[in-house]
Amino acid sequence: MRPVVGLCAQDGHVVGNTLSDTPYGTLSIGFRRPEGTGANGRWGWVIKKVARVRFAVLGPLEVRTQGDEVVPVKEAKVRSLLVALLAAQERPVSADRLIELLWPDSPPANPTGSLQVKVSQLRRALDRAADGGRALLGSTSAGYVLSAPAEDVDFRHFDALTARALSITAPAERVAALDEALALWRGAAFDGFADESSVYALAAGLEEQRLVVLEERAHARLELGEHQSLIGELTELAERHPLRERLRTAQLLALYRSGRSVEALRLYDALRTRLAEEFGVDPGPGLVRLHHAMLQQDRSLRADADRPTVRGSNVPAPLTGLVGRARVLARIRETLAANRLVTLVGPGGVGKTRLATEVAREADGQSADGTWLVELAGLPPASACTADDLAEVVAAALDLREEPVVDKRAEPRSATERLVATLQDRRTLLVLDNCEHVLAASAELVSVLLAGAPGLRVLATSRELLGVVGEQLVEVPPLDLPAPGASPAVIARFSSVELFLARARSAVPGFAPRPRDLETVAAICRRLDGIPLAIEMAVARVRALGLDELLVRLADRFRVLGVGVERRGVPARQQTLRAMIDWSWELCTEPERLVLARLSAHAQGCRLEAAERTCAGGPVDAADVPSVLGRLVDRSLVVVGEDAGRPRYRLLESMAEYGRQRLAESGEAEATALAHAEYYSGLVAALRPELCGPRQRDVLSRLDVETANLERALQTWLWLGRHDRAVRHVNDQTWYWFLRGRLSEAQRRLRLVLGLAHDAGSAPDVADAEVWHRGFTLLSTGVEPTGPRAPAGRGAAGDGRAWWFLAYARWSVGAFAESAELNSVLLPHFRAVGDRWGTAASTATAAALAVGRGDLRTLDAAASECLRLFQALGDGWGLLKATDLLGVLAEIRGDRREATRLHEEGLGIAADLGLWGETARKLAMLGRMAMLAGDYPIADDLHGRAAALAKQQANMPWQVFAESGLAISYRRQGRLAEAEALLTGLVPAMRRMQALNGLALTLAELGFLAEQRGDAAAARAHHAEGLEAALATGDRRAVALAAEGLAGAHRLAGRPDAAARLLGVARAIRDALDAPLHEEERRDVDRITAAARDALGEAAFAELVAEGEAAERARAADGGDFRAAHPDLC
Repeated sequence: MRPVVGLCAQDGHVVGNTLSDTPYGTLSIGFRRPEGTGANGRWGWVIKKVARVRFAVLGPLEVRTQGDEVVPVKEAKVRSLLVALLAAQERPVSADRLIELLWPDSPPANPTGSLQVKVSQLRRALDRAADGGRALLGSTSAGYVLSAPAEDVDFRHFDALTARALSITAPAERVAALDEALALWRGAAFDGFADESSVYALAAGLEEQRLVVLEERAHARLELGEHQSLIGELTELAERHPLRERLRTAQLLALYRSGRSVEALRLYDALRTRLAEEFGVDPGPGLVRLHHAMLQQDRSLRADADRPTVRGSNVPAPLTGLVGRARVLARIRETLAANRLVTLVGPGGVGKTRLATEVAREADGQSADGTWLVELAGLPPASACTADDLAEVVAAALDLREEPVVDKRAEPRSATERLVATLQDRRTLLVLDNCEHVLAASAELVSVLLAGAPGLRVLATSRELLGVVGEQLVEVPPLDLPAPGASPAVIARFSSVELFLARARSAVPGFAPRPRDLETVAAICRRLDGIPLAIEMAVARVRALGLDELLVRLADRFRVLGVGVERRGVPARQQTLRAMIDWSWELCTEPERLVLARLSAHAQGCRLEAAERTCAGGPVDAADVPSVLGRLVDRSLVVVGEDAGRPRYRLLESMAEYGRQRLAESGEAEATALAHAEYYSGLVAALRPELCGPRQRDVLSRLDVETANLERALQTWLWLGRHDRAVRHVNDQTWYWFLRGRLSEAQRRLRLVLGLAHDAGSAPDVADAEVWHRGFTLLSTGVEPTGPRAPAGRGAAGDGRAWWFLAYARWSVGAFAESAELNSVLLPHFRAVGDRWGTAASTATAAALAVGRGDLRTLDAAASECLRLFQALGDGWGLLKATDLLGVLAEIRGDRREATRLHEEGLGIAADLGLWGETARKLAMLGRMAMLAGDYPIADDLHGRAAALAKQQANMPWQVFAESGLAISYRRQGRLAEAEALLTGLVPAMRRMQALNGLALTLAELGFLAEQRGDAAAARAHHAEGLEAALATGDRRAVALAAEGLAGAHRLAGRPDAAARLLGVARAIRDALDAPLHEEERRDVDRITAAARDALGEAAFAELVAEGEAAERARAADGGDFRAAHPDLC
């Protein structure tokens, strides 16, 4: 109890009281002398309930009634008095202190009396808020005190709610609790009074607490995967509070997880600069760690790292719990732990997929390289599906990219062989779902994968065994059924009943079965043979029919169909599911049946827009499709999921198969397939231009989801004999296939349609397809098919892009002369027709060709132009290419800071777009920048990560590139044995790939290493071979490096004069290129220079260096042969 004494002792009035908080509210307990009894009258107890008064200061000051009506407190001094008392938080405030607060400059003549007037005014206001409200404001010997429960004073309630929220560990519950606390805020704390001395510190503390809550809420929402919806809110907060590092951490992480890592890296750089310029400090350790992790593409930063999904996998979190499957789950786990191929076999609707995904979610600890779900239901039937087709689907699910062929002496690898190469060193669990309709292809692929990848395990679902050696069968039975006559207590323990009750409680508000209802549920489950899908479909009818009527109708329905008796070779359980689907179908309205059947034309579901376009017609208006779908979802006939924040509707395979049968029976199959093909061909045609603009990443994600539908549309055009549409449909997917690294798939699809379109396709479409086919064939096999030369001055801008792609493909495989010849025709064409994207792409190719030649002026001009163009277009892939070229240029010119910035930007773009080969390259480039800065631990870490990522993707070129960087770092650290082992292993790979630039550098490194060991003959041999490779590339920087290396070999062999001349040759080359060596790179040249100078003396050395410089300048001016001009090279 809180004693509050201060009421007047008058007849008939309370003269003393105590406020007490009870479960029944706030009670005023006091004494009263009855009226007319005088001083000798008897006193009696007075107990009166005081209605609640609510006080709000988290915004403008408000006093509210229990009914939430605002009670005006208009007089300024009274408002200030109330604020001071609320800020005291039920502690007494002396009269002197209140007088000082109310009249800080000039107190009234009678300050005590004036204060009592204000107190009386406030009490009257409290009485207006609640009967007896004045009792809240009392006095003690220490001063005035305002007593109110904490939950009635918003800032105190906020404090309590915040403390409770921060103690919650579950992110969803924590967000809800934090939202409840934040909902109390209507503006600034103590708005209008925050500068007053009584509340200044408290208001500032509340604002800080509010920011902490907002930060905690942001991090909790990140745990829930709500990064995209957080960005706007965090951006606004960060603009108002730019130096709060925890807030900035949440903002950067939300951007990174939303695929906007470039923006995240730029924001970090801007914050780092601001902290340095304004305060002379660096970002805190948390932000630094986040920045480093973003640069390394650390898996812990991924959007699913905090979400309920399997780490390193694509297995989704379930929408509902798995009921009644403990025994079969244990059997699957045990079998999979002891065997590499396990197939779950059972009839449709029995729950094979749900069990497989549950096991997969639990298997992460046993699968170091991830667990991956591959859905096969959308593939064409067995007759049209090969093992290579299936391998491409698996590669897409694993997010693997096919890179251009670089080993021209090797035979091209099939999709299956590439997948084996990727998985051979990985410990992975592969879940192949719905194998039954592609059984032969599944069996062939699984056999090859298991033979070539010893760390791989496969969990398959099918209606029959694959028939592969070593396959272990786990039959998935229906759910357990209680026997007739079982007691309610026994019935409730059976898995079929558990599932029914669990789903009914979710579907029917207030569902609470009585004991006799459990007997009805048991009978329903027995009637449905314990098949989970049939049970869930039946539950959807409980709300409308009730349990008893549902059982009656099921019994009537099944008796008419004769279910339970095997007929026509169909097992009874399959008849049960079919009967349940039949019954559900018959209960549908005509529009519902049409939408359900037409939805089966889609592979792996569709968005609402697609359903409106393909399911409307006849009695179904497009505007009615959403409501029809909603009813079908409610009845468990259609499953709804999420696709980029939008609903995606799909049918379970049993329902899809049923829908296709109904379409065929109705004669609508062809019309529906045509509507489907028209929609998806129109979609990819509309999205094709956006693949070259600011929505590139979103469009890629959209097309990823629709891959199966795009393939089904192609099959429809071929089935209908519309080869012209097939050609156009494939052409529209070419750039998507390239960006996703699906080179062989593109080549095969183009070859297929070209083989059929010789007399059907329009000439321009076929001509474009032929050029695209040449480019994809060159990238995927290393061999370019013969074809016509590019005509000069092509008519339409779009036509030239296929020819540019061929020029790019030639550059990618090292056919530089052929690429340059074609590109020189295309660039003026693009400029003439005003094709900005074509111009940007062609200038990027020109810049890339200039890198190989060491032509820095052309590189600078072309790369700068393509950067401006791609920035204007918003094309992420183009920006990646432009920043890469300019980063190389900055490194050559010694601007390590700018090179690092550009490579960091490129890293973010590459990761955004899922270009994992480019991501590995960027990590390696950043490792090189760290090495040049002398930061070897970071350099080695980045190079190692790059090599691992490239190996994971079976990307040999970038794996070699990263490992060569690691070897160079080792040599500079003096770890010569490790460096030599790596470099020696890289030489054969570079020779096979004909990677002459890399070979020249690797041989130079081996030559310098041999020189450091004192082996002059080995050093000379390595550098001489490196010179041959450098001359073959035309890269004059590589030639200069070989000359410097040979100088070291000559110096070691006792020929310092030859060494000095060759150092002069190298200096002349570098001066002409404006490409000086980095300080870190000068170690070898400085060592050789110092030794030669010591051997010759300063004057002689300088004279010989000048002689070498002059000889090279003269040779360059005359265009003479490099070897002939410099005999010391021999």
